[in-house]
Amino acid sequence: MPERHGYAHLMGLFATTVFLSAFLLFQIQPVVAKMILPWFGGSSSVWSTCIVFFQAELLLGYAYVHWLHEKVSARRQPLVHVALLVLSLVTLPVAADPSWKGMAREHPSWSVLAVLAGAVGAPYLLLSTTGPLMQAWYARSFPVSVGCAKPYRLYALSNLASMLALLSYPVLVEPALTVGSQALAWSVGYAVFVVAGLATALFARHRMAHVESTGPVDTSPVTPAARWRECLLWIGLSASASILLLAITRHLTQDVAPVPFLWVVPLSIYLLSFILCFDTPRYYVRGWFLAALPLAFLALDRVLDGGMGVPMLISLLSVSLFVFCMVCHGELVRLRPPVQHLTLFYLMLSVGGALGGVLVGLVAPAVFTAYFELPIGLLLCATLVIAVLWRELRPLWRALLLVALLGYGWRLADISLDYVDGYRRVVRNFYSQLRVADETDPRLGALRLMRHGSVNHGEQYMAAPLRKEPTAYYCEKSGIGRAIRSLPQAHPLKLGVVGLGTGTLATYGRSGDEMRIYEINEQVLELARSEFTYLSDTKATIIPVLGDGRLMLEREAQQQLDLLAMDAFSGDSIPTHLLTLEAMKTYFGHLKPDGLLAVHITNRYLDMRPVMASAAQHFGKVALVYELDPDDKDLYCRHSSWVLLMSPERAAALPDTLQDGKKLLPPAGFEPWTDSFSNLLGILK
Repeated sequence: MPERHGYAHLMGLFATTVFLSAFLLFQIQPVVAKMILPWFGGSSSVWSTCIVFFQAELLLGYAYVHWLHEKVSARRQPLVHVALLVLSLVTLPVAADPSWKGMAREHPSWSVLAVLAGAVGAPYLLLSTTGPLMQAWYARSFPVSVGCAKPYRLYALSNLASMLALLSYPVLVEPALTVGSQALAWSVGYAVFVVAGLATALFARHRMAHVESTGPVDTSPVTPAARWRECLLWIGLSASASILLLAITRHLTQDVAPVPFLWVVPLSIYLLSFILCFDTPRYYVRGWFLAALPLAFLALDRVLDGGMGVPMLISLLSVSLFVFCMVCHGELVRLRPPVQHLTLFYLMLSVGGALGGVLVGLVAPAVFTAYFELPIGLLLCATLVIAVLWRELRPLWRALLLVALLGYGWRLADISLDYVDGYRRVVRNFYSQLRVADETDPRLGALRLMRHGSVNHGEQYMAAPLRKEPTAYYCEKSGIGRAIRSLPQAHPLKLGVVGLGTGTLATYGRSGDEMRIYEINEQVLELARSEFTYLSDTKATIIPVLGDGRLMLEREAQQQLDLLAMDAFSGDSIPTHLLTLEAMKTYFGHLKPDGLLAVHITNRYLDMRPVMASAAQHFGKVALVYELDPDDKDLYCRHSSWVLLMSPERAAALPDTLQDGKKLLPPAGFEPWTDSFSNLLGILK
């Protein structure tokens, strides 16, 4: 009876510490990612690189736990860990060093890793050790023969806490707190965790000493360490799930928006599979999930073909990811070793997760020209499942599955070729993948386009009489076209553009005009110069400025611009940091008193009008929206939405060509976006 009583109290302490550590571990991920997102152009690759850092920290943490478990006596382990926990408090409160803003463009991936190491490296490392370390101490405190030791269930509890942390962020935390307040609250929570960790370590040390002094209680046989084949399967299954998680997240964020909500959904699914699989094996109904696996592969095949609405896209990707992760993690649980070797098991899991993250977050943008990591992850998953099942299968089934695997590999190779086949140029880096394609318009002939993912970022008719015509979202009838044409023509104009694309707006430049174009991605500038002629054909003086548009404008002297166009898109959306009040203040500071700020808000998924209206109201400006829905007969225009922000005096003196703009007013209770607060759930269409 006393044994059971001690178990209940100590179990509660272990559970509290594990829950706190896991909650904080995953709550800080969107907080710090959102904190640094503006420094790196709002690119979706920021999240992938953040995941690489977090997985690398997890690997270091698990390696530390394995070393501690194997090399340090049970009674000394808590003392070592207590010392590290206390030392980590000196790094609080967590905060990213803003001096990294200026170095972001040079080596963005390594800069993200470095700034994260400085901001949360030590606390995150200590949090990452908690799950496996508590399980190891718990197993030693209550050996199997007591009838209470179920250390793997603590792993399920940690994943439950992780999922709650992620799901609460976009729904409860992000809408209610500024980024600074989020970081401060997290720092307080970490201090509470350290107290719980200290108490658990001291009680565990006392309990382990008691077990040692009363003699060995665990009579379970000693099992040999895992063989290399088992270790490779652990690593491979973990890496497969990690690759698919990050590749599917990238697929979502590149075409919609790099926002916490779309980061959180896939990662929550990933964690849910851990919870279900590690809590008890019965949740992984092997026959059902193995039967669903081919359907998930077919669903991803449909997604990769493109041309589907966002609700269906998110649904198919989410369900498929759940099946993939359940199979990978369910098979991991079936292959897990006895508790004597759990630290090695978790170390191999973290190695696999880190390898998957490095492939998607670091290697792929530097080596691949297209997004090949998703087909690679799918093929790896299919191959590993066959490897796991191999010994259980009859020869006929082995042959059939090998044929199916070869056929699926051929299909994935064909899909991968479609990423690059038929395009003039395909390039990729940290910021995006860009493809230049040639098409034929039956009415006007050759048409050249630049695409970022599935989003069109500009186009040009190549016939000599037509190539100087502004097209797509920038045609004469668009809001930006009408705005530029409305400017006084008696003197040279000074124009600013944030976001180059193909350089279409250069067509509006006249002799004597100056156009400063801010572009963060040097590959965009290279393609605009080599594959399109807008920049070379214009009569205006073009001054390209490489770097994040907002950061570059903040460093420059006032430009006294007649018009500044905000057209910097990451996928289908302007990055959040370019639309905050602090950003708007910078833009207005570079405009003449009667200058126009034109913001491109065309978006399939987000309604940016409340953001524009609240910013205009804050600065005492007028915001007018110009929607263009061209019919099939229009040769040059595509659907577009532009908002013009201006002084009330300028609005009262607008020419007839701009009188049809619809005035925007912010909805009741809508909070304007700032660098420390933005809520994308509130503007979903």
